Amino acid sequence: MTLARRSLQTRLALAYAAGFYAAGVLVLVLVAVPLAGIDAATPVGRPAAKVITESAPGIGLPRLLTGSAVALILLIPVALALGWLVSGRFLRPLRAITATARTMSTGSLHRRLDLGEPMDELTELGHTLDDLFARLQASFDSQRHFVANASHELRTPLAGLRTLLEVAVADPDADADSLRAACQEALALGGDQERLVQALLTLATGERGVTRWDTLDLAHLVEGVLASRRRRAAERGIDLVERLTPAVTAGDPRLVESLVANLVDNAVRHNHPDGHVTVTTQTSGTQAALTVANSGPVIPDDQIERLFHPFQKLAPDRHGRHDGHGLGLAIVDAVTRAHRATLTADARPEGGLSITVRFAQASRGRPADGR
Repeated sequence: MTLARRSLQTRLALAYAAGFYAAGVLVLVLVAVPLAGIDAATPVGRPAAKVITESAPGIGLPRLLTGSAVALILLIPVALALGWLVSGRFLRPLRAITATARTMSTGSLHRRLDLGEPMDELTELGHTLDDLFARLQASFDSQRHFVANASHELRTPLAGLRTLLEVAVADPDADADSLRAACQEALALGGDQERLVQALLTLATGERGVTRWDTLDLAHLVEGVLASRRRRAAERGIDLVERLTPAVTAGDPRLVESLVANLVDNAVRHNHPDGHVTVTTQTSGTQAALTVANSGPVIPDDQIERLFHPFQKLAPDRHGRHDGHGLGLAIVDAVTRAHRATLTADARPEGGLSITVRFAQASRGRPADGR
């Protein structure tokens, strides 16, 4: 038991003992004062009433006061002992909380309090802390998994780049054309690493939260994103369809633009030739909604939630390709939560996904403090 905890139990014991002792003093005062008044009302030299004198011998006031003083003295250790026991009983859940927190601080995040009954304020606090510990464990596990996957994703292109350069340097018959080809492949691998790092930075920025709230129109952002993606979509034979009406909200324009770009890129990448992507912006009630629907292979309903976790993809990319790192929808989810928006994703019966993000309108999207 630490000094701080002993101090708390001592203070509680003294408080309980003081209350108990004060109650005893009050009871004795309420008994002794009336008796003193009765004694004072009896005339000097005259006997008391017959009904009293014929009863058994009573206790005189001096004897009563002496007994009361002795009782009060004996009450002190009794009150302290009872206060110590009661405070210890009430502090038992707090000791369990402290011990479990100390154990978890050493790395045992699986521990829980499990205080059980009876239900009181400390037990409710224990249940709340159990929920907090569970979320912390899930968060730490998620971070470890994320770091491991990020390390793997970064190591793969670096290993490929190293191998490419070693082969080019070790070739004694290498000419300008072969070295130029090796450099072009190296640039492609470098671009892949750059895109991965940029995606990781965007994901981290989205998880950090929104630091600026500007009024923006989703339709205007979608127009800019689609204009930069039409050529790539045309090369894949995918038709981009836009159905845009003004949808004004508030948020970080760069983060919202990255959300739109990742939704469109995901819809184009995971599609099939002669497929289509339909992007819709509209105002619905008090919300500004963005919907991106694409054709593609059928996706099982139980796999949709997993796709919004970092580095998660349907094995291997839905056409045997390995483009992308599985971060696009994770970025979408992070930006959505940062803007306190809502995200729904549904697998289309004919194949593909339909993802809708609903933001608060501009008049309500900005926090009350304007930040």
